[in-house]
Amino acid sequence: MTTVVPTSQSSDIIYPSTDREPVAETYDHLYVILTTLAVLKQYLENRQATVLANQFLYYAEGFPKLRVAPDVMVIFDVEPGGRDNYKTWEEKQVPRVIFEMTSKSTQNEDIHRKKDLYERLEVQEYWLFDPKGEWIEEQLRGYRLRGDVYEPITDGYSEPLELRLAIEGKIISFYRQQDGQKLLIPEELAEELQRETQLRLQAEAELERERQRAEAERQRAEELESILTRYREQFGELPESDDSALRGE
Repeated sequence: MTTVVPTSQSSDIIYPSTDREPVAETYDHLYVILTTLAVLKQYLENRQATVLANQFLYYAEGFPKLRVAPDVMVIFDVEPGGRDNYKTWEEKQVPRVIFEMTSKSTQNEDIHRKKDLYERLEVQEYWLFDPKGEWIEEQLRGYRLRGDVYEPITDGYSEPLELRLAIEGKIISFYRQQDGQKLLIPEELAEELQRETQLRLQAEAELERERQRAEAERQRAEELESILTRYREQFGELPESDDSALRGE
């Protein structure tokens, strides 16, 4: 399906980057937006892709009122990095995956207007996450574009991201499909870094103890050799048995 949107050639049109509305209606919604953004940005690092959160997506050149602000959107085949807003006609790509952190108050908007819009824009996957479980009993619901329409995703797998999605508390967790490895959220990354730092410090301390033991052995050997040298200078060579005893052999 080819999406047809109106266009205008005016170069004086302003496309705002904010509507001065809050990012999210509750802490739970804000937290899952930020963690999803951070995890996917880390996952797609060094790839031709960008991840944006709560920023205007303009989809009709010349018509700044035709816009939507997805909670999190992933766009492939574009320059990495942030944008103040995203214009599809400039970037030549629409988002491949969109996440909306839904609630009872946004249910109708998310399941009707936004779903229909993303379907028309040919966004490949659309995920709805209800962190409080207000209207989605399973909390996470996904749709994948098949032909011209969205069909429910039943296996919890994102094809564009090549990740398996799971619910852990009030956040979405992401797992690599190939090895099942979890993509860590910032708090988990900090804990992992702390553990790795502790293990490194323990290893360094053990190496230092080994170095000190080796140094003590070296000094003891040098002291014994010095004693033997002084003895030889005064009394000549020791009998073999005495020399071995002095060396501690």
